[in-house]
Amino acid sequence: MGVQATIEETSSAVPVISDVTFAELLSDPYPTFKRARELAAVVRIAAANIIIATRYEDIMAMERDAETFSSVNPQSLVNRVMGHTMMRKDGEAHARERKAVEPALRPGAVKSCWAPKLDAIFDDVMAGFETDGEADLFTALAAPMAGRALADVLGFLDVDWQTMALWSQSLIDGAGNYSGDPEISRKAAEAARGVEDAIDRALPYHSENPNMSVLSSMIHADDPHTLDQIYANIKVAVGGGLNEPRDSILTLVLGLLENPDQLERVKADPNLWPVAFEESVRWISPIGMYPRRVTRDVVLSGVQLRAGDQIGLCVGAANRDESRFEDPDRFNVFREKKSHLAFGAGPHFCAGTWVARHMVGRLVVPRLFERLKNLRLRDRTDVRIQGWVFRGPTTLPVVWDF
Repeated sequence: MGVQATIEETSSAVPVISDVTFAELLSDPYPTFKRARELAAVVRIAAANIIIATRYEDIMAMERDAETFSSVNPQSLVNRVMGHTMMRKDGEAHARERKAVEPALRPGAVKSCWAPKLDAIFDDVMAGFETDGEADLFTALAAPMAGRALADVLGFLDVDWQTMALWSQSLIDGAGNYSGDPEISRKAAEAARGVEDAIDRALPYHSENPNMSVLSSMIHADDPHTLDQIYANIKVAVGGGLNEPRDSILTLVLGLLENPDQLERVKADPNLWPVAFEESVRWISPIGMYPRRVTRDVVLSGVQLRAGDQIGLCVGAANRDESRFEDPDRFNVFREKKSHLAFGAGPHFCAGTWVARHMVGRLVVPRLFERLKNLRLRDRTDVRIQGWVFRGPTTLPVVWDF
């Protein structure tokens, strides 16, 4: 990749970066994000065939103007794969569905209901590898923890974590299948049917036994979900609700193991664990981009956008914006406290944030370091980090003493 951007002018005056391959984006998107931030408010990435916004303040401005930068997009692949989810609605339509889901995910519900359940899952998962002395934390800890937790929070009765992981990846792949690959479409459709079948099996129980799960909250709300709304919103929760805690567990462990001075200070002061979690999702944002549709001709920070343009709000890039975060490529628990965009902003702020904050920042990672003596990377060269829309470690081999 050259030092200087290759720039062309499109009819809408959006500059194009055309000398970066898709493989380079997946391997390390941050040099391209930096070029994009320096180039313009929005830039087309030719290899991904998408326009992205990468600056913190520009994305915040777009999130404050839902009329111009709308979540509603009838042509969205998410709608095609998952149904008409609340993620692709704005205003009152979004607020009604969000209100029916939120009771299951509020801090009070996390503390009273989910915290003890997550404790039990963690202990069970740890028991499977704690005496081995070595493990890849992706498969041994993060994936089963996130998959089992999500199944419980949603209210599935009989779905194992491996199935949750398969469904999640298949739905994510289907929602990003812009090339129309028929095999990806087939797997996404199969996952969608699997989720619907699991919902159908669980609904009778939740109808008769109101509880704190998302499914129960949806059907017992003052304005309950229809079956189609349940299907769609549970699918989007499966698609995005597993990889975020899974990847942030691994990112936080990696960031601390690579910075032992920070690790020791955090271990000495338990109040720093939530701070460390927030820094981890700023540093490598698990869900790094989400779409908006431009509803009218508008100029954003000097760039002409046209009605109908599709823009990816690249929060993974905004969270490394030098104008907001000093030395942004560095993991630093002790940086100046500033809000980030890893959980989005505005009405679409991630509903599962409080569950993730507790599970990762207060339970899994602190107790992992408590229980595994002298936990350390087996070999840094064996660690793999992949992705740009969704990004996180895909392997994290570690060893410990016992």
